[in-house]
Amino acid sequence: MAVRRGEQPPSAPSPALIKAVKQLLRPVVGLLLDNGLTYTWLTRVLKGIFVEVAEDEFAVEGRRQTDSRISLVSGVHRRDVSTIRHEGPDTYEPPASIFLGPKIVAVWISEELFLDRGGHPAALPRLRSKTTDAGPGSFEELVSMVRTDVRPRAILDEMVRLGVVQIDEDDLVHLQRDSFVPSSGFEEKMYFLGRNIHDHIAASRANVKSDSPPFLERSVYYDQLSEESIKKLAAVSRDRSTEILQELNRLARQLQKADAEAEAESPTDNENEDERFRMNFGYYYFQDRD
Repeated sequence: MAVRRGEQPPSAPSPALIKAVKQLLRPVVGLLLDNGLTYTWLTRVLKGIFVEVAEDEFAVEGRRQTDSRISLVSGVHRRDVSTIRHEGPDTYEPPASIFLGPKIVAVWISEELFLDRGGHPAALPRLRSKTTDAGPGSFEELVSMVRTDVRPRAILDEMVRLGVVQIDEDDLVHLQRDSFVPSSGFEEKMYFLGRNIHDHIAASRANVKSDSPPFLERSVYYDQLSEESIKKLAAVSRDRSTEILQELNRLARQLQKADAEAEAESPTDNENEDERFRMNFGYYYFQDRD
C-alpha cells in the first residue's frame, strides 16, 4: 500500500515489500562489505537519508517542516534529526571526467564527422589535420565541439586511464566502448553505479505507486539454460542493446540541439515557460547459477 504525504505507514509492513527490500539490499550490502564498510557505517548513512527524504517528500502543505515532524515520519530520534539538518548537504564533488567524458563519447558516436562509412565510431587522428583530406575529424576537433576551455591532451590522457579509448602506433585514437563506462577508475564507476541504480529504483517506485505505470520497466527471465545458450543470449543482449543506445543517443542529441535553437530564436522571460527535464534509459544483463 502506498503511503501518501502526511500519512504514517502501516504498523505491519507488507511481507511482499519486506522481501523486495531484502532482495534489492543484498547486492548493496555485498558492495559495502567488498569495500570494508560495515553495518555500523550503513546505519549512520541511513539516518541521514531517512531525514532527507522525510523533509523533501513528506511535508504537509502550508506547514513548516520541524524536527519533531521529520522525527515522527522517519522514525529517527529528534536529536539526531536536528544534528543532521544542521550539517547541511553532502559537499562531495565527483571527478570532472564524469561530466565531460560522456559528452565527448556522445558526440563521437552520433556526429557524421566522427563516424566511419558503416556508421560506427571511427578511429580518429589525435591532432587536427593541416591538409584538406576527407577523412574523419580529429580527437582534437571532437573535444573542441564539447568544450573549448580544456586541453584535448589532458582529456585524452584521462580517457586512456579509464580504459575508454586507446591510442595505436599510428597516433589514432580508438573508442574502446560504445558508451562512457570506465573499465578502471573507482570514483567514476561508483558515480555511474549510484546514478543508474537510483534511477532504476526510482522508476520502479513510481510504477508501484501508480495504477498506470508511467515508466518503461521490462525484463526477460528464463532458467534451466545451458552454458552455451547463456553465451548466445548474452551476446545478443549486448549487441542489440548497443544498437538501441546508439540510436537513442543520436535522437537525443538532435532533439537537444533543436530545443536549444528554438529557445535562442524565441527567448522568453515568462516564469511559466516549459521546464527542462532529464532522462536516463538503460539496460542490464545478469546471469547466475540456477
